[in-house]
Amino acid sequence: MSEQQIRNINKSDLANSRNTFFSTASGYITQLNLQEGDYVSEGGSIVKLAGLSTLWVEAQVYATQFSQLNNAKDVMVEIPDFPGKKIPGKISFQNPELNAASRINLIRINIPNENNQLKPGMSAYITVKTGGVNALFLPSDAVLRHGKMAMVWLQTAQNKFKSVMVETGNESGNMIEIKSDIHQNDEVVTSGAYLLQSEYVFRKGASPMEGMGMGGMEM
Repeated sequence: MSEQQIRNINKSDLANSRNTFFSTASGYITQLNLQEGDYVSEGGSIVKLAGLSTLWVEAQVYATQFSQLNNAKDVMVEIPDFPGKKIPGKISFQNPELNAASRINLIRINIPNENNQLKPGMSAYITVKTGGVNALFLPSDAVLRHGKMAMVWLQTAQNKFKSVMVETGNESGNMIEIKSDIHQNDEVVTSGAYLLQSEYVFRKGASPMEGMGMGGMEM
């Protein structure tokens, strides 16, 4: 009760059967646990409020992206419902427990909600800018994967190809980072890698990722 309400009771010496209680916080009612005539115990929850002046944006990231997130300089949030609107944010939380099955983790980004335009449940796109590390990316269709192994086809001469095992990193859209075994002058097959794979299996009777994981074939 407010100080004024207490003073009014002291003056009148009468306790009103109905009293108004003012919330110390503002927001939207998300849960009302009581109805008129109900009893409430000490410490019990009466109402839950949600303040929308600041919102969380939740995103899922791969375990291989953690090091880049730790060096993040800027985080930009785009809301499809507001084309062209970009909101700067800050990573406020990384889930300490990794999903062992998917190798995906959850992060939260705090963003301001001016004039309460944004509503919980809206979709968002996240762009994270780091320290500007150079990296090699290939189209996802160029990388053949089996379990934890990844392979690409290189063209060594006209109508001649060989398979090379590679280490992959971050994925963005339909692009995937290649972290090893691809050199500057290598010609990577970016279209038709699955066709080469199928023809190799047809001719050799086994996948080039079996055994040593190296193979080649002439077309």
